[in-house]
This record gives sequence, structure tokens and C-alpha cells, in this order.
Amino acid sequence: MEQDKSQSIGKICIPGMRLCTATKDRIGGPGTNVLQGYIYATLAGILKSIEDKEKKVTIISVESPTTPSILPKPGDVVTAKVTVVNSRLVHCIILCVGPHLVRPYRGVLKKEDIKSTDKDRIDPYKCFRPGDVILAKVLPLTEIHWYHLTTAENELGVAIATAEGSPQGVNMVPINWSEMQCPKTLVKEPRKVARILPDYFDQNQVISYTDAENDTKLVNGTK
Repeated sequence: MEQDKSQSIGKICIPGMRLCTATKDRIGGPGTNVLQGYIYATLAGILKSIEDKEKKVTIISVESPTTPSILPKPGDVVTAKVTVVNSRLVHCIILCVGPHLVRPYRGVLKKEDIKSTDKDRIDPYKCFRPGDVILAKVLPLTEIHWYHLTTAENELGVAIATAEGSPQGVNMVPINWSEMQCPKTLVKEPRKVARILPDYFDQNQVISYTDAENDTKLVNGTK
């Protein structure tokens, strides 16, 4: 869709579609992301253009009936649920941006972005496990289909976790910045523990979201 924006406004977009070049006078708005000098659509919808006379820029956005009110952006602190851990990457689903619930977005945490020190010796499996709920910060976009995250700061890391073999619904408690323990079985497991700030995390909200997600899976016949 590399053409004059005035000829494109009002057309239907699909996720991943390149809309136009990003310049000082033309920036991406809701429903878009900027990558390598271009504005891309992240939603299916209608291409819109808004003139911000105060900032003297044109805001390119994509609007649809399902457009969320909040999109993760660089610098945002998000709450995410870990889905896959391997030797290089941690995959997760973003549940909240700040205190606000959002539709699920895919996030990825690279090995070198887990901690600020000893980056070459970090074992992701000793920091996170599938099912953990973590706090992370959004990094500048490098891929159109993923939000890249970091937990390098002390305030970021695991917020809720359950040890293998622990009774259902029993969460571990931190005993230091690199370990958590189940209060029932006393089993200890390594984690990159977050120093949680109240402004970043609402445990009740995340638990209710996760419960709703599990209920949906049971209705659909999946585990």
C-alpha cells in the first residue's frame, strides 16, 4: 500500500499491511505500529487520518468495531502469562497494560533481556516456567507480530507462580530475589522474582482474568 496516503484513507486494512512511510510529520496511531521507517496495521479495519494541529503532525490509525482502547507501547509495564520457555526465548501472552485488561497480545522475552547482569550465563528455565504470571516492560518494536519485552529491572519478573506438585490454587511466595517456595509442600524453585509495586499489578484482576480464560477452555473441551 505504498501510495499517497490521501488515496488510501478509508480503505480496508488487515494486520501486517504496510500503510505508508513514517516521518516527522506523519506518525502511527491506534491500531498501527512503526517498524523500520514504515507504519503497519496491527488490526483489521478502516484506515483513518487525523490532523493534530497542536503538534503539527498527521496521525495514521486503523479503526474497527473491535479496536481495543489500549495498545501496548514502548515503555509500558504489562502483566503477561508465560506459555513457552526454551534456552533462548520466553513466549507469553500479554493480559494487562498497566492496570487495564486488554485483549491477549503475543509477547516474547529474549534471554539477554531477562536480567541486567550475567546476560551470557542466564538460564531462562531458572527464571520462568510456563504458567507464571510476570511483570515486564515493552521494548521498541522490532517485529510486527510480537511485542518484545524485558524484565531487566528489579521491579519486573515473576509475580505469581505455582511449584510443580503444589496443590491447585496455592501460589508460591518469594524467599529472595531468585527463589520462590510453596507454603504447603515447602518446595523451592528458582525464579526471577519481581519487586512488585502496587501501581504495576492487581493480583485479583489477573486471577479473575485467568479463571475466565480457563472456563472458556473447559467449555470448548480443551485443557
